[in-house]
Amino acid sequence: MSARLSPPLPDALGEPWVQRRIALRPSPDYDGQPEAVLVHRREPTSRQAVLYLHGFTDYFFQADHAERWVAAGLDFYALDLRMSGRALGEKARAGDVRDLHHHDEEIGVALDAIRADGHEQVVLLGHSTGGLIAVSWVDRHPGQVDAVVLNSPWLEHNGPWTERVILTRVIRLLARWLPSVVVSHLDEPYGRWLREQGWDYDLAWKPVEGFPMRAGMAASVRREHARVARGLAVDVPVLLCCSTRSGSPSSPTAEELRSADCVLDVRHMVDRAPRLGPDVSVVQVHGGVHDLALSPGPAREAYESTAIEWVTERLAASRDGSV
Repeated sequence: MSARLSPPLPDALGEPWVQRRIALRPSPDYDGQPEAVLVHRREPTSRQAVLYLHGFTDYFFQADHAERWVAAGLDFYALDLRMSGRALGEKARAGDVRDLHHHDEEIGVALDAIRADGHEQVVLLGHSTGGLIAVSWVDRHPGQVDAVVLNSPWLEHNGPWTERVILTRVIRLLARWLPSVVVSHLDEPYGRWLREQGWDYDLAWKPVEGFPMRAGMAASVRREHARVARGLAVDVPVLLCCSTRSGSPSSPTAEELRSADCVLDVRHMVDRAPRLGPDVSVVQVHGGVHDLALSPGPAREAYESTAIEWVTERLAASRDGSV
């Protein structure tokens, strides 16, 4: 096992969940030595595994969702990426990642650990920004995973033309000289709604109002959006799941909050899906919210059943050599 990966330690989720801290290489972009954290159940039981990448202003806390995958025969691992969740240090500016490609380091260490645990097939599961990171990583690292599942991936900026074009140019200039300057904030209604629904998570790691978006991070996201728009060549099957409709991020109705994506525009996801690779399936979930795993019961069940059945079939076909 890599010397950069700690032995299993108790995790905030309690038994049987443990965490292993990943010591990342020092970089002038980050104060001190950055970390990432790999979370998983204490004893692996399968030769198939899922690696989950969370979104912006997020971390892994959806243990009930993970247990659905475990019950289906896939061990579940989750990576709290640098500058997020469990990996936030005392001096860290939350989410102040200068380049999404920096996450390549912790993804590589996590996958090595998963393989070392005896897993022969691995699925990368990404939500929102984690979905963008996932497809970018697989496009640049062919042959490393067996399938990709995307939960409402952030594949384009949800805003008017002036923001997508003019503001992007300004942010790129700011990122060169002032990468930590705040350029935007998330809207609060979706975060407040999640808390009202009883989802229990650490507000220090996932505040209702979100973490500020800084220039370096925003510029990197827009670079990856441009790569997606030009077309990727993801070499494994991809399942993209999203809601059937979007709501207003800043002033959603109560009905939109409980049955629509009030963070991103699902039309962007559906439009960009064919550009990810040659084998992409799209499933829109009626009544789904931005994080489909946190949707009201029927939509959550539909998403989980769809994703697990698709993965099970695709991994079996890959193992049998029929695809």
